[in-house]
Amino acid sequence: MIWVDGVPFSTHSSSQPQGKDILLALLENPILVSVSRSLKANPERKFSVSDESGPERSKWVYIFQREYATVDPALVDFVGTDEATTCVGLVIRNQRNGMTSVAHMDSPKIVEMGLSQMLSSHVDDSLEAELDVHLIGGFEDVSLQHANGSTVSESPADLGRYSFPLCSKIVQTLWSREEKFHIRTICVLGHNTKRDSDENTYPFFNGFVVETRRGIIIPANFDRTSRCPDEIVRRIRVSAAYEDENWNGKLLETYDGSIDCFKIAPCRWTISQYHMALSLQHYSDSEILSICSTSPTTEAPDFVDNLRRQWKYLIEHPHWTDTFPKKQPRTFARSSDGRWRSC
Repeated sequence: MIWVDGVPFSTHSSSQPQGKDILLALLENPILVSVSRSLKANPERKFSVSDESGPERSKWVYIFQREYATVDPALVDFVGTDEATTCVGLVIRNQRNGMTSVAHMDSPKIVEMGLSQMLSSHVDDSLEAELDVHLIGGFEDVSLQHANGSTVSESPADLGRYSFPLCSKIVQTLWSREEKFHIRTICVLGHNTKRDSDENTYPFFNGFVVETRRGIIIPANFDRTSRCPDEIVRRIRVSAAYEDENWNGKLLETYDGSIDCFKIAPCRWTISQYHMALSLQHYSDSEILSICSTSPTTEAPDFVDNLRRQWKYLIEHPHWTDTFPKKQPRTFARSSDGRWRSC
């Protein structure tokens, strides 16, 4: 059930609208349009472990692609993600207790079960709760020019090979559930798109954080030191999860919000991924972008380097049980200086 500005939302199209109808109606809502404009006017906050130290430093939880986490505002100041191009960040925050779930969605296939995972981690009965929802990310991930030079029509099907179907699935799932979802932000697709002089499209935002105590959304960027703990293993899990039947349709479990502790659930990678790493490491940077990215022209400068570091780890650790002995999660606790240490 979707609400906007305190009232149930209606598309005025039919009693059973499709996801694309709901999405387009939300994107045209003047209140939500205004929110997107205000969000884009805010400066981006940069997160780096090297910038802060000691017991007074901000405490944050970082979410990689296909992960989710639910945090307690009494324990964590910020929760967020970045490196999103065609992916979408979904925020669900309980108005009563401030418990905040963030997921980095990368496929329509994980939306239904992923949303259930997020809601199950809330303390309150989610059917009774008033839940604030924010969607940030995704963009019109096609150029206005086809390769043959002909202009595309801006129909829903043309406005995104990856982002539009994902956004449509998210809002359709929110609409069809019984919980009360108050849409506060929908900065996706056209609202999150900028164009260069050649009409190539790029996302306006690649990342954001939620300030947990007030529920405020802030544009954000994380450096390598702040995407922790266990950066490389968590990156590998994203691709490995597609071949691991234990994670079919699911978001990756990452964090225990009750004790502010990372518990990175095990994920199997196969010998085929080892051989793929051996092969891909020899490709040029441009070839890697073309093969491995859904939006090669919009990736961050360290995209290829991050992939090469993952492949190096896979080549050195071809057996997943060496990384997850006895199939147990990798656990990290926050130390007194705010950094993560392996347990």
